[in-house]
Amino acid sequence: MSDEPNTPRYRTRDKNPRQGHAKKPLPDASNAIRVRLNILFAVIFALFLILLGRLYYMQVIDKKFYADKLAQSGYQTTVTEESPRGQIFDATGQPLATTTQTPAVTFTRTAQITSEEMRSSAQLLAPVLSQYVDTTTLTTRDKKDYYLSDPKNLAAITLTEAEQFNKNGTKKTAGEIYELQVSKVPDSAVANFSQAALEATAIYKQENATSLYSTAVLVSGNITPAQQAEIASQESKLPGIAFGNAWDHKANTSSLLAPLIGTISTTKAGLPADQAAAYLKKGYAMNDRVGTSYLEQQYESVLQGQQTKTKVVVNAKGVVTQRQTLQTGSAGENLKLTIDSKFEEGVQNILQNEVTKMQQEGFAEYSTGVYAVVLNPKTGAVLAANGLDRDPKTGDTTADAAATVNDAFEPGSTVKPATITSGWQAGVLTGNQTLNDQEIDIQGSAPITSWYTHGLTPTNVVQALAVSSNTYAIQVALMLNGTPYSPNMMISGDYAGTLTKLRKTYAQYGLGTSTGIDLPAESTGLLTPASQAPGSSIEFEAFGQYDTYTPMQMAAYAATLANAGKRIAPHLVAGIYDDAGGTGLGNLVKNISPKTEDTVSIDPANMSLIQQGMYDVVNGPGLGGYTNTGFNMAGSATTIAAKDGEAQVYINGVQTTTNNVVAYAPASNPQIAVAVMCPNVAFIENKGVDGVYEINQFITKDIVNLYSQMYGFK
Repeated sequence: MSDEPNTPRYRTRDKNPRQGHAKKPLPDASNAIRVRLNILFAVIFALFLILLGRLYYMQVIDKKFYADKLAQSGYQTTVTEESPRGQIFDATGQPLATTTQTPAVTFTRTAQITSEEMRSSAQLLAPVLSQYVDTTTLTTRDKKDYYLSDPKNLAAITLTEAEQFNKNGTKKTAGEIYELQVSKVPDSAVANFSQAALEATAIYKQENATSLYSTAVLVSGNITPAQQAEIASQESKLPGIAFGNAWDHKANTSSLLAPLIGTISTTKAGLPADQAAAYLKKGYAMNDRVGTSYLEQQYESVLQGQQTKTKVVVNAKGVVTQRQTLQTGSAGENLKLTIDSKFEEGVQNILQNEVTKMQQEGFAEYSTGVYAVVLNPKTGAVLAANGLDRDPKTGDTTADAAATVNDAFEPGSTVKPATITSGWQAGVLTGNQTLNDQEIDIQGSAPITSWYTHGLTPTNVVQALAVSSNTYAIQVALMLNGTPYSPNMMISGDYAGTLTKLRKTYAQYGLGTSTGIDLPAESTGLLTPASQAPGSSIEFEAFGQYDTYTPMQMAAYAATLANAGKRIAPHLVAGIYDDAGGTGLGNLVKNISPKTEDTVSIDPANMSLIQQGMYDVVNGPGLGGYTNTGFNMAGSATTIAAKDGEAQVYINGVQTTTNNVVAYAPASNPQIAVAVMCPNVAFIENKGVDGVYEINQFITKDIVNLYSQMYGFK
């Protein structure tokens, strides 16, 4: 324990420190804040002086530089313009679809041109150009757009506050508000437009549909110098209006080939809706004219010229500051067809003459027309594609070349070479095998005979073709089915499978399948399901009274027979030519080469049997006193090999026949292949005569003679 109990346990400060160690007084807090604020104000003042200096520099010293920068700001877009479409000529250079330049009044749309100005210019142009303005396609909506282009009419359409907002409270877009304004225009307001107003509406519609900074043709035609002068005199009141050229593409409607040339869309229609996306990916514009059918559609990429593409730079005020050509336009390329118009006309005259004779003979009562196709079998070139539709009620006829690829008929006995080929391919028939022509009696079916059947007549392949044995073909089909013929048999087995075997062979020849022709679409005929005629389906298929084929398919078949089994795709275009700068064909760019579509699987020796049989159809000795069926084609300018056929068709309970021929000539060196189809010829037996009216053979012989006369056979 300490001896000083009252001593504190801590040490106090010395209240009297020694001199030299006096403590400094604490700073005042308000003084520190004041200093800091002064520094901050000084910094702000300095920055303000810098900003003022910068503004002075921009607005006074370097004003021009920044004004230019402002003028250059904005955006850029690419504008496309069509080039003239390519033309189409026949094999001799005769124009079939031509493109011509015509004077035009054009409109270039800019951001500065208002709806009111477009309306005003339309009203000024309409009376001057009324003869070229089409008002027939105007809709009520078109008239309402024109009505609202008048600021007074637009101002009269009032919208409530609620109508200007969406359900979620957001302001509607200008487009949405305009649509609402259109809906509030009563139909009665546009119901009684005068002709002048309609014409102005049509012009306004074209102006309004023009894309920003693009140029569109408002009207084109024989615009006279006087009309041009009148328009030019009001130039200041017609913003965007100028004179230029437009192209007009038209097919020669008087040509027999016009249906196969096809059509193109109009500027108003533009791209077909179902193909628009694909065309847009290729760089087309929505209002571009494109081929919509047949050759115009098939060769669109050739006929469509290269577009002019221009980059347009626009400043913030909407003024175009730069135009740069990105792609120079060029006219489309031309097509030369394989068909000589004069030969086409000659074939058409043959069809008409033979129909006239048939009418005079009294066998055209039910006839719906006649059709013929001529091919070069070596190249596939279509030399003629003729159709003559006939109204059975009036007897009036109409040219219809497109029917050769669209309409299908039963082929009759012309299919027998293909049926026999199927037997060889399946191994159920050997070489020039002999079978008995005999009545075919199958339980549940009516007896089937050939036209000459009398008991049992041994008949080989060549003879079966020459005298057209139905029962030979049926027996081949039954062997394919695995059920060889025996009298009073019942047919069982795989009918559908047998039909498939036959159709597979037929397709190799071009029947029941695409021919490969250079068109965007063609009928492939009608393949009837086996379920519609079990058992008898394979019988009737075997001699051509079940499925149907087009004249073009039949011609491909004839050419394949002429080529000993090599099937070449038919083609209508011979070559592609460059633009000649006028109405001429131009220089050759590309020849269309033959394209092999298929090859028939057949031994050359067996093909020789078929060709011998076809030769005998026209020129042979017949069989057992019965003549060959194609004797009406004998005696032509050169030797014809052919297979004729008649399919029985009932109209209102009256039996008629579809009379057909597939042929080639000369028989020893085929240079043309011919197919003729004549549906619904009155059956001669109805008139007490045994046989059929052979208009098909008369036409075939006349065509061969015409070709010989015009070109000669080598």
